[in-house]
Amino acid sequence: MLKANPRKSPKAFRNLLAALGLAALLAVPLTTMADTALIETPLGDIEIELLTEDAPNTVANFLNYVQNYKYYNSFIHRSVPGFVIQGGGFTLNGTQPMGIIPFDPIDNEFKVSNTRGTVAMAKVAGNPDSARSQWFINLGDNSATLDIDNGGYTVFGRVTQGMDVVDAISQLPRFGLPGTFEDMPVINYDGAPFLTEANLVMTDVSSEAEPPASTFVMNPGLNDGWYNPATSGQGFFITVFPDLGVVSLAWFTYDTELPADESAANLGSPGHRWMTALGAINGNTSVMNIEFASGGLFDEASEITRTDPPGSDGTITLTFADCSSGTIEYDIPSINRQGIVPIQRVATDNVALCETLSAQ
Repeated sequence: MLKANPRKSPKAFRNLLAALGLAALLAVPLTTMADTALIETPLGDIEIELLTEDAPNTVANFLNYVQNYKYYNSFIHRSVPGFVIQGGGFTLNGTQPMGIIPFDPIDNEFKVSNTRGTVAMAKVAGNPDSARSQWFINLGDNSATLDIDNGGYTVFGRVTQGMDVVDAISQLPRFGLPGTFEDMPVINYDGAPFLTEANLVMTDVSSEAEPPASTFVMNPGLNDGWYNPATSGQGFFITVFPDLGVVSLAWFTYDTELPADESAANLGSPGHRWMTALGAINGNTSVMNIEFASGGLFDEASEITRTDPPGSDGTITLTFADCSSGTIEYDIPSINRQGIVPIQRVATDNVALCETLSAQ
C-alpha cells in the first residue's frame, strides 16, 4: 500500500512540523498552466509532462506547491526498488528534515493508469481524497495495485526524459530509521550521526507556469514573528495595516554581541541590526522599499543610523500563500544581494484569527 507519510516526529528528528488543516486558497487558471515540470537532482534532471486534461485539479495543486516554494530544499525521502521513488514531503533544515506545511487535501481524479514512468500523488490509507504535497514516480507497472487501491492513485504527469535518473536513484543505498525514513536513498553515506545535503537526493522542482491567481488578501492575522526554517539567528516581524493599505517588515538579527568589524555579513555591515521595509498591499503580495538601520542595541545606548534617502537600498516582494506560509524575495543592489526566503510563523497563535478574517 502506498500512502503519505505520517506527520508525527521520530525522536531522532526535531521540529518535524505537524500537518495543518490549512485552507487551499490558491487557484490556478487552466489557461496559464504549463505542460511540463523539471525536477533537478544530484544524479541528473527529470522532465515531466503534466497531464492537465486528465487531472486538472491535481496539476493545479502540484503547481501551487512549486510556485509557492513549498518544495524548496526538498529531497527524495522514500525509495522502494521496482516500485516507486517518493518526494514532496520534507525539506532539509541543516541536518534535520522538516515536514512541508501542506495546502488542504484535494479530490481524487484517478483516470490514467499507474504504469512505469508515470507521476502520481501519495495519499493517506483509506481516504481517496487525501492527496496533499507528496508525489511519487512509478518504477514499474503498478497498475494491478495502484489503479485499484484507495480509489486509485491519481496520475498527473509522465516522465518524458530522465527515467535513467529515476532508475539510478532507486538503485542508491537506503538509510533506515523506523517509520517515515526507513527507505531513504542516500549518497556516499558513511554512517555519520547526521545526514547532510551531500548525502541526500535533493530536488529542485520548477515549472514555466504563470503564478497562480490568489483570493487570499493580507490581513492583521498575519501580524507575527516569522522565520526561515533553514536558517538560524535571524527572523522577521510583519505588521499589516489594512486601514492604511500598507504592510511593514523588519528583518532582524539577534546575536547577543556585535561581531568584529572584519567579520563577513550576508546583508549590510557585520554590526547592522535591522533592515526595514514598507509597501502597499496588493492582495496577497506587496512590493516593499528597503531601509537599512544600524545601532540601537537593546543593552546599551547607541546611535541609530539610517539609509539616506529612506527606502533607497532595494526592494522586497512579500507574498503569502496562506495564513501560515509565504516567501520573501529580495533585491538589494546596494550590497549586491538577491534571493528568495521561504517563511513560516514562529508561533501559530494567530492562525485562527487570520483564517477568520480571510473568510470575511
